[in-house]
Amino acid sequence: MIYELRIYDCPALKLPLLHKRFQEHTLRIWQKYGFQQVGFWEEAIGQNNRLVYMLAFESMEARERLWDAFFKDPEWIKAKAESEADGPIVSLVTNRILKPTAYSALK
Repeated sequence: MIYELRIYDCPALKLPLLHKRFQEHTLRIWQKYGFQQVGFWEEAIGQNNRLVYMLAFESMEARERLWDAFFKDPEWIKAKAESEADGPIVSLVTNRILKPTAYSALK
């Protein structure tokens, strides 16, 4: 398994719109393609405009295949366009690909 840590920084007051897009569209579309969600977090101390989440993938190839299908999905394209009608809701995306150590609880 590999894990992808993604951090989304939002412009002021746009984080609720990002939450809405995940809840109403993104999660359902991910389910259709077989994405494995590990969890979603907001920072308790630090940035108040940041969403952090992690996904699990069987391999880099599986990750690439799933993201490619997701970004081409017509429902995703429409939901993204509608959610950004008044401007972008994400100003910066940071992602890291992580592999478990031999002693990690997550493998």
